[in-house]
Amino acid sequence: MRAVDLIIKKRDGHELTSEEIRFFVRGLLSGEVADYQASAMCMAIFFRGLTFAETRELTREMMCSGDTVDLSAVRGFKVDKHSTGGVGDKTTLVLAPLVASLGVPVAKMSGRALGHTGGTIDKLESIPGFDPVMPRERFIDSVNRIGIAVIGQSQELAPADKVLYALRDVTGTVESIPLIASSILSKKLAGGADGIVLDVKCGSGAFMRELDQARLLAETMVCIGNGLGRKMDAMITAMDQPLGRAVGNSVEVDEAISTLKNEGPGDLSHLCVQLAARMLLMSGAAGTLDECALLAERSLASGAALEKFREFVENQGGDPTVCDTPGIMPRAACEEVIVSHRAGTVSRCDAFLVGRAAMLLGAGRLKKDEPIDHSAGVIVYKKIGESVESGEPIAKMLTSEPRRLGDARPVLENAFAVTDGPVAVPPVVLDPLRIFCSSQE
Repeated sequence: MRAVDLIIKKRDGHELTSEEIRFFVRGLLSGEVADYQASAMCMAIFFRGLTFAETRELTREMMCSGDTVDLSAVRGFKVDKHSTGGVGDKTTLVLAPLVASLGVPVAKMSGRALGHTGGTIDKLESIPGFDPVMPRERFIDSVNRIGIAVIGQSQELAPADKVLYALRDVTGTVESIPLIASSILSKKLAGGADGIVLDVKCGSGAFMRELDQARLLAETMVCIGNGLGRKMDAMITAMDQPLGRAVGNSVEVDEAISTLKNEGPGDLSHLCVQLAARMLLMSGAAGTLDECALLAERSLASGAALEKFREFVENQGGDPTVCDTPGIMPRAACEEVIVSHRAGTVSRCDAFLVGRAAMLLGAGRLKKDEPIDHSAGVIVYKKIGESVESGEPIAKMLTSEPRRLGDARPVLENAFAVTDGPVAVPPVVLDPLRIFCSSQE
């Protein structure tokens, strides 16, 4: 079998067999498939697409190309949530302890920030002492003892995807639904959960900007995961403006704790309850989505979710008093307020630009190995549909390095627009989909 023959076959619009896909994926790591051949295959797939069977097999082979996590020693139905990435998206910090507080085990591997989107591990590391690294045995023991553990992704997770993703990034082939779906799911399925709820973001601050493309990606991933033996569900949520009001690391932990105290922003609280309800329904915690949402709301109201977060933080070496004393979190040395230059109603709070401003302030990274400033970020005072007076603060920049303020200021100012008259508050959930599927294998 030769790589060039497979490239020609896909270029001409023919379907690749399981054996051919296996040869291609294994060749990425062995060197039998050269980088330029892999790039050519990505371009052929970009233009010709993949069938469902091809996408499923590509996902399976990339998933099996490296480390896979066996969670069979964890008692109960293990459920996970995956977000396609956004700005201010701290849902995992709320969801994981919320779901665990209701008896559903959460064994989660999360990533770091890259570009304008944040990363769960960076946020957790802003908690003094928190350690996202632990041996597999302790990871499983933690989930069995307290119902929750969150660690960083293994470098050996789906290594074939890392090769392919790096090539797609520099060859103009990122925007391919089959390649995006297989990239996401090869890593997520390798994490070993029995069921996965997908939060597919759509809008200026998301990878998918158009609703029809977001819907296609969600449906593709649900069908692939289902075909590979997992229960799957998905919903499409808004990312034209940040989720909540805090964007960064320590500031997002603060906001997550407020949400666990049932005092968080309405959009964040609503989304967390909706996602938790789907995770709980998938696990069999209750019979209907409404019943599961009620369970989640009661856990937040009773303080059970907050106590589970405290237990989770302490188990991983963090200071649990962060729940009571936010002042122990990293705090920025420099602050600067952005004000509105006119009165009216906010009509734009661009998630991408707010996220980019936070990155320029030090909260994110352009390259994967760059250090970050855990205290840096943006606080959004005014969001779409909210009224503002001339000279009133609309956002605040936070950083430990004063030189960063000058770069971030024009970006953040450009994120906002104010208009006359009322502006409708956009919905958080754009499409509930309800394409819940049970595994077929």
